[in-house]
Amino acid sequence: FPDRPQTTGEEVANSVTHGLGALGALAAAPLLIAAAWRAGDALNVTAAAVFAATLLLLYLGSTLYHALPHGPAKRLFKRLDHCAIYLLIAGTYTPFAFGVLRGAWGWTLFGLVWGLALFGVLLKLGGALDRPRLSTALYVVMGWLALIAAVPLWQGLSAWTLAWLLAGGIAYSAGVAFFVSDDRVRYHH
Repeated sequence: FPDRPQTTGEEVANSVTHGLGALGALAAAPLLIAAAWRAGDALNVTAAAVFAATLLLLYLGSTLYHALPHGPAKRLFKRLDHCAIYLLIAGTYTPFAFGVLRGAWGWTLFGLVWGLALFGVLLKLGGALDRPRLSTALYVVMGWLALIAAVPLWQGLSAWTLAWLLAGGIAYSAGVAFFVSDDRVRYHH
């Protein structure tokens, strides 16, 4: 797991690409919220806003972390950057919990994923998840938590949407390979 400091070039690349992600999240937020408004009710709008906010939080926090020089502020933003991953995973689940599942399944999935996210944030802030293997394992478990609601998701989503959801899960899991090899391959972050 990564323990090598990033080079200046890598940090510039990380800052720029994550900054572009933040701009993309900012541009997409009103579009997502408007689409949720047209398609549903206040719960859909809230779920879309939660997703958009956590996406923006992740990219903005990551941009700042990678842009800062080495020192206490960078160490703090690294911790916050890693906390934002938990929040984005939960934020990504929120529209599925309240837009597709609703009812008992929706609230159960929402409670589980947000409970795990808050657990991860508290452990990360407290230093208990400083070992990358533990925090990465929690990220992956949270990412695949939807499997507990596979049947109602299957019933509530179109084949096209299910294919995209599965592709997203596979891409997310493949990202772990990039993360664990970050100390051996430059610009792998």
